[in-house]
Amino acid sequence: MPFSYVSHLYCPKCERTYGVDQIHQLCECGSPLLVAYDLESMRQEVKREALAEREPSLWRYHELLPVKHREHIVSLGEGMTPLVPMPRFGQKIGIPSLYMKDEGVIPTGTFKARGAAVGVSKAKELGVKQLAMPTNGNAGAAWSLYAARAGIQATVVMPVDAPEMTRKECAAAGAKLYLVDGLISDAGQIVAKAIREYGWYDASTLKEPYRIEGKKTMGLEIAEQFSWQLPDVILYPTGGGVGLIGIYKAIKELQALGWVSGRMPRLVAVQAEHCAPIVKAWNEKKRESAFWPNSSTVAFGINVPKALGDFLVLEAVYETDGCAVAIGDEEILAEQRTVAELEGAFICPEGAAAFAAARKLRESGWIRGGETVVVLNTGTGLKYADLIHTAPLVLEPGDPFPKRES
Repeated sequence: MPFSYVSHLYCPKCERTYGVDQIHQLCECGSPLLVAYDLESMRQEVKREALAEREPSLWRYHELLPVKHREHIVSLGEGMTPLVPMPRFGQKIGIPSLYMKDEGVIPTGTFKARGAAVGVSKAKELGVKQLAMPTNGNAGAAWSLYAARAGIQATVVMPVDAPEMTRKECAAAGAKLYLVDGLISDAGQIVAKAIREYGWYDASTLKEPYRIEGKKTMGLEIAEQFSWQLPDVILYPTGGGVGLIGIYKAIKELQALGWVSGRMPRLVAVQAEHCAPIVKAWNEKKRESAFWPNSSTVAFGINVPKALGDFLVLEAVYETDGCAVAIGDEEILAEQRTVAELEGAFICPEGAAAFAAARKLRESGWIRGGETVVVLNTGTGLKYADLIHTAPLVLEPGDPFPKRES
């Protein structure tokens, strides 16, 4: 049996196809490309039960990943993050069967490690020596570190307001790091020009086809962790939206293989109130979003004013009877503290936005009583520690402990 059942690349807009043994970025029509697999052969030759004996990483699903040869895998042990019950928070908001898929414990501290692992591995297999990308921080950090492990030079451009920790990760990995006094869209323009001039591999979101394949493993894991019974609702903090697209793609592939039972989960795209192009498009029943001017949010990872794959995000929401929700910054910061106080989980603000959305959707009745709900926490709160402000009392040596207020 082949290590991977990867077949070809295809354009979801014009249906052109491309091979997987040469470098391809966007389709000739400008659309992102998606990866196809020979699912019929895999259905006949691979048994779901075979996974039980495999390593607890995303590479346990290698038949559904695009790397053809095991020796090209670049890994730090990423994947199989915990699916954590959230009983106290769930009880508080009226969702007893609430779970958190916690990506904060993955290498580099965010789910971006998944896309980097598979994207860099395929780049290595294709002979890439130098890559470049714009980033809001975490993706650049992850791709820099995985590129270093693969022996590939990375060039990263991020906004000056990106979390400082992500800059340090890029620098530690030896990436060529540049800052731009603007948004990720401004960084993208700079990178695009450099790629045209120098011929580097473009690792921008959805401008290479393989990042999404790493992200889709969140969906594969959720299905396996629920013993192949699908949850009712999955909430995902959405900037570029690659993870949401990937989860939708993963479950469709599992359905084609006959590995899962139950209806497709309703997918929820969660955005910030002051950067909500997907929410606006969904409210207006559109298939693509418009550029969101002057975007800003404390959840920096979802501060994406226009996603290249917006039409794919909206398709996933529409086709699953899902929805799109915007959350204000004050709600995000309050929910981050509430989750930590009730469940002991120091989540990132993007994850907090998704928890706040679950609360809002339960209050409105969109999430119904008794439903099983999964919230994606896409990273550790440690990446954004400066958002938590403290003013503890300072004691001098020998001071008596203060009396507690009743």
